[in-house]
Amino acid sequence: MSKKEGYIIMGIDPGFGRMGFGVIYVEGMSAALIDYGVITTTSGDAFENRLLHIANDLEELFVHHKPNYVAIEKLFFGKSATTAMQVAEARGIALLMTARAGVPIAEFTPAQIKKATTGDGKATKAGMQKMVQQLLGLDRIPKPDDAADALAIALTAMGKRW
Repeated sequence: MSKKEGYIIMGIDPGFGRMGFGVIYVEGMSAALIDYGVITTTSGDAFENRLLHIANDLEELFVHHKPNYVAIEKLFFGKSATTAMQVAEARGIALLMTARAGVPIAEFTPAQIKKATTGDGKATKAGMQKMVQQLLGLDRIPKPDDAADALAIALTAMGKRW
């Protein structure tokens, strides 16, 4: 890809109840918002059906946006092992769908994402989301949080050498 040519990055914030996505257009050192939101699944559904729903929605996003690159957050294990396993399985679906689409992927830790967007790897989530708003020139912080986080992940990938 030449330096003057723009490209599309899709950021993914893994989850099984809500998986955030953010799509940006990058040209040079500037980024513009294309789309953001969340893929939501119903808690009463069988887990395998929730994973299928995520896969189908991701496939639609890949077809619609045709990203050149995907960036995804590496897992941070919190308090619940059960929740962590389910998020890991949903993240696996995102990795699978990215590979199926033939799109290069980059993975970043939460600290790398915070450092790339705010300059501080220990920044607060609110501080990171405020920087997403500023970097993309938005009137307000994107909601819900999962979508803002996905945009931060996409912005982090801007500096990656693919």
